[in-house]
Amino acid sequence: MKHYPGLWDRLLCLLPFEPAFFARHNLPATFVGHPVLESGCDTGEAERFRNRYGLTPGDRVLIVMPGSRRGEITKLLPILQATIERLREPIVPVVPLAGPVAEAVKAATATWRRQPILVADTTDKHDAFAAAAAALTKSGTSTLELALAGVPMVVTYRANPITIWMVRRFALVKYASLLNLLMGREIVPELLQDNATPEKLAAALEKILTPEGAAAQRASFAAPLAMLRAPDGVPSDAAAAAVLDLIEQSARLHPGA
Repeated sequence: MKHYPGLWDRLLCLLPFEPAFFARHNLPATFVGHPVLESGCDTGEAERFRNRYGLTPGDRVLIVMPGSRRGEITKLLPILQATIERLREPIVPVVPLAGPVAEAVKAATATWRRQPILVADTTDKHDAFAAAAAALTKSGTSTLELALAGVPMVVTYRANPITIWMVRRFALVKYASLLNLLMGREIVPELLQDNATPEKLAAALEKILTPEGAAAQRASFAAPLAMLRAPDGVPSDAAAAAVLDLIEQSARLHPGA
C-alpha cells in the first residue's frame, strides 16, 4: 500500500489494532474507540419487553440475528430455523429487523414452527437484549452489540464457497468475530461454513443456555469491550478532538488560509 499525499491527512480508527497496521504503510491513524459503546445496547429494560409481548419471567428469549444483506438471510435463515427446532428446551425467538431485508425476513419466518417476535424499533431491540438468555448471530458488529448488552452468543456465517476460498487464501486473521479477533482467542464459539449446521449450532447454544455457560461467557466480555474504549473520552468526543487537532495543526502550518 502506498501513501498518496493530499488524499487524506489522518485516519480515525474504530479498532485498537488498526493504527499499527496503517503505520506500516505511512498512513497517520488515530484510535478513537468504537461507536458501539455509545449505541445504547446496554440500556434496555427486560421487564418492559416481557410486558409488551406478554412473556412470563420463565420464558427464555433467544435473539436471532441473520444479517442485513439478502444473501446473508437467504443462506442463514433456514439454518437458524432448523437450529431453533433442535433445541431441547422451549425458547422464544426474537429477530431484530434490519431495514434493507425486513420484508424478506418477515416472509421467510412466517412459516416457522416457533414463531419469532419481530422487532424493528431500536428501543425494542435493546429491551429484547436485556431480556435475552442467549443469541444466535452472524459475525459482525452484532457481536459487539450483544457483548455490550451482556448476551451470551454463538456466532455463525455461511458465504459463497469461492468467497471463502479467497478469504482463507489471503486473509491475515484467524477469527470472524470481532470479540475473538480482539482477544486473539475464541471467547465466543464460531461455527462457520461447513461447521454451520443445525446440529452443531444447537449443541453450542445448549452449553451457553446453562447458568454456568452463560456466566463464563459474560465474564469474558469485559476485556474486549475495554479494548474498544477511546484513550480519552467517549468515541464521538475522541473523534471530534482528533478532527479539531487536525484543524489546529493546519491553521498553524497555513496561517490565513
